Amino acid sequence: MTSVVDRQAHGEAAFGPPTPGGGALRSVTLRYTAHMFADVHARVLRNERLTAGYNVLALEAPALAAGVEPGQFVMIRTAPGTDPLLRRPFSVFEVLREGTEVIGFSILNKRAGVGTSRLAEASVNERFWCLGPLGHPFSLAAARSEAWMVAGGVGLAPFATLAERLREQGTVPRLFYGARTADELFRVELFESLGVLVEIATEDGSRGTPGRVTAPLAAAIDGLAEGDAVTLYACGPSAMMQAVATMARSRGRDVEVSLEQVMGCGTGGCYSCVVGVRRDGRTRYVRSCLDGPVFSSAELDWSTVGAH
Repeated sequence: MTSVVDRQAHGEAAFGPPTPGGGALRSVTLRYTAHMFADVHARVLRNERLTAGYNVLALEAPALAAGVEPGQFVMIRTAPGTDPLLRRPFSVFEVLREGTEVIGFSILNKRAGVGTSRLAEASVNERFWCLGPLGHPFSLAAARSEAWMVAGGVGLAPFATLAERLREQGTVPRLFYGARTADELFRVELFESLGVLVEIATEDGSRGTPGRVTAPLAAAIDGLAEGDAVTLYACGPSAMMQAVATMARSRGRDVEVSLEQVMGCGTGGCYSCVVGVRRDGRTRYVRSCLDGPVFSSAELDWSTVGAH
């Protein structure tokens, strides 16, 4: 879906040789996509309450949803006025279809403040302004290879579209899904219906492996034969993703991580979501809404990643 010039997949500025007048000629990397983002007044199709604090909100937005790639996100204005003033970022959870026709998308919402509370209480036919799809998506594992997804909490959200795309190309994904309790595990049946192999861990031991999700993941990686290729993806709290990245690196594996940075605009204008990445022997600060939200964990400076 995405092709770029200069530094591939990173929307990064480069500097060329001096011009005849003595100044540096700036060569800016551009990102071209098959589907540019849209700002649509999306109608609520349904609001499925999962628990008191979580819901899945389905929105009618065919023009937006048709361009979604796995790992991309949307910015949603949760009120018509100024409270809250800024839009909120949400990973696209599902691309919704009627038959073969794309009709919209859903988000997995966690009630945390004014904006997310409005989305939790939204009524059918209510409308919200939605901007998207935005951001750099996951890269796809090679067809018929191993692809493992590691999710914590609402970090599950970007993996439904990824699992669907992987299955379309003949890859059988594996999901390692962790939560504090069994009550905070959502839509496991959706992934099972997609043919995903699901392994669950809960910190209180109420379902699956007792403890953190890194334990069954480490055991699975240690069970690989030397030379076995597997693509790893992770999304969830920053501490969890860093732990997954550290564990995987110690075993010679890299991870694509989807960051959950605070964003003000989602389009690169406000610089509120910058993170440090190590490139060309030094740390640079990039906007996670443009260069991410998906990054290689090997290049991230984790001290600059927000604690969510």
